[in-house]
Amino acid sequence: MHWAKAFLLVACQSLAFGAFAQEPADEVAPPGYDAELAESLGADDYGMRGYVLVILKSGPTPVPKGEARDAMFKGHFANMARLAAEGRLAVAGPLDGVDGWRGLFVLAVDDIETAKELVATDPVIQNGEMIAEYHKYYGSAALMQVNEVHGKIARKGM
Repeated sequence: MHWAKAFLLVACQSLAFGAFAQEPADEVAPPGYDAELAESLGADDYGMRGYVLVILKSGPTPVPKGEARDAMFKGHFANMARLAAEGRLAVAGPLDGVDGWRGLFVLAVDDIETAKELVATDPVIQNGEMIAEYHKYYGSAALMQVNEVHGKIARKGM
């Protein structure tokens, strides 16, 4: 009778070890998962993607109030609209100005060099009103839908 118990114990251990040693089966996607949407937003398996976070800070040569400053900021907003329409600017907005921090961009690009090229097209950078600080950021791919949703909820344009 002891041999039967030993056989059963070995058989159970083999089955258990075999279950752990095998490659895991493909995970079942959660309810509501939209593979096509995930792919269109550049999402990885966690629904995330890489970005570059740009912090805009006060620059060395502030532009005095007047027509030149107004034109510069008009160009700043037009540049942001262009980058958003191209799918390169996921999120942008002003900050409170504390410690010279004026605004931020979340750019949907893979590397800091590309982000620098895009930010260099902005009049506030070109005129020295602001300088940019760059950081790699890993966040929700859903940020790519912010501009589309914003267009549906904003009653006034910039």
